[in-house]
Amino acid sequence: MNKKELREKYKTLRNHLNVEAVEEKSMAIANLALQLPIWEYSFYHLFLTIEEHKEVNTEYLLHILNGKDKNTILSKSDFQNISLQHFLLTDTTVIRKNLWSIPEPVDGIEIPADKIEVVFVPLLAFDVKGNRVGYGKGFYDRFLKVCKKGVIKVGLSFFEAEKEVMETFASDVGLDFCITPEKIYRF
Repeated sequence: MNKKELREKYKTLRNHLNVEAVEEKSMAIANLALQLPIWEYSFYHLFLTIEEHKEVNTEYLLHILNGKDKNTILSKSDFQNISLQHFLLTDTTVIRKNLWSIPEPVDGIEIPADKIEVVFVPLLAFDVKGNRVGYGKGFYDRFLKVCKKGVIKVGLSFFEAEKEVMETFASDVGLDFCITPEKIYRF
């Protein structure tokens, strides 16, 4: 399937999930994340859930990061130049939804992308090679390209891998891992 077809398919599949299924699957994903070989690092980028899109609820991962005393980095979107600005999550961080319902920090302590060691990546679909399909704007591909070499990219998905994502481009950045409620894919 091409990216457009995959976006449509997985948006529809997500829309059929009820609140209980989203929570149950999100908790299973967070529990499997504990098995990844990523917990010796300090700086973790986490996306905040767009509830309206029935994304994986990352609150469970946030609790794990806090419990392990890790530095959690959140991003703010700039739709003018399709980029992300990164801020350290602190007790005083104010979170607001932007015009696209994305929860974001208003401001705070800015963290450069090359300091981030692990990125939890939102996606709609992925394949067995680690190619991912996002919403199509390219925010995360641009962001991941400016991260340090060797940054660990962990996708989160309610659904299992597709055989192949057609139309991959040189600008696409693949995943190192993807966690579903049932298993961890390693690429």
